[in-house]
Amino acid sequence: MLGRVGLPEMLIIATVLLVLFGRGKVSTMMGEVGKGIAAFRKGVKDGAAEEAPDPLPAPQLIEKA
Repeated sequence: MLGRVGLPEMLIIATVLLVLFGRGKVSTMMGEVGKGIAAFRKGVKDGAAEEAPDPLPAPQLIEKA
């Protein structure tokens, strides 16, 4: 039951946040959340690029005479 948050619940939460903090503060907080998500995505993308291993050269076969 806790996993199902629908439209009515989201509207109630948004209304409570607006009443408690005011429109300006909520707008600022959402902007900061957006910046945090963008920075997280960039970090994950950069980290994945760094961890990609370089392809190993093919081993050379040495023939014995």
